[in-house]
Amino acid sequence: MTAHRAGPGGHSAPRGHPGPLRPGTPRDEVLSRIRAALGSGPDSITDAGPPPAPAYRTVGRLDGAPLLALLAERLADYRAAVRRAVRPELAATVGTALTERGVRRVVVPAGLDLLVVLQALPPDVDLIIDDDLSPQDLDAVDGVITGAAVAIAETGTIVLDGSPDQGRRAITLVPDYHLCLVRADQVVELVPEAIDRLAPRSGQPLTWISGPSATSDIELSRVEGVHGPRTLEVILVEPG
Repeated sequence: MTAHRAGPGGHSAPRGHPGPLRPGTPRDEVLSRIRAALGSGPDSITDAGPPPAPAYRTVGRLDGAPLLALLAERLADYRAAVRRAVRPELAATVGTALTERGVRRVVVPAGLDLLVVLQALPPDVDLIIDDDLSPQDLDAVDGVITGAAVAIAETGTIVLDGSPDQGRRAITLVPDYHLCLVRADQVVELVPEAIDRLAPRSGQPLTWISGPSATSDIELSRVEGVHGPRTLEVILVEPG
């Protein structure tokens, strides 16, 4: 026979039912904190004061050459290829990257600096401007060239925010090769600095890229190109 504790009024509480809340229980405390955070109920906080200062750095200490060197090092740690170029040499550097990769058909977003791209293209490479290409069309090209929104040196991360020089997300997820052009003034040291820069487009889908797409199974066998490009190449563009 299974006994049930009688609830108020002599009624037996069903087995498994949590029963009435007891004041002072951990559950009460958790719910009270939630109500306070939401600003509703008797526990709401009407004047919480300024939030506490974060216990982590929000402003980097590096700039110039050391900052770019850190980004290049972290990108290489993620098995991304890194090239450096001053602005007047960008077209030649892009052309060299495409030739060494063996690219024959490359897609670009309509907002990219097409003058640079056209100057860079080897004669046997076809340039395709994205006009809502289908996944099948994107899968048939050899690679994609885009700009970037921001790059984070500490984590070796590049962020795309869908601006015209980066295009829609599909063009950087389907092709097997992604050549990304990052200007020196787009590089920050820390993630909080990147969040601040991205704030004006916080409502847009963001793509955070830390090296080529990769995953591993339970035996830790690394497989690249599963969720995006198998090869990521970055050109850091410095003024000059």
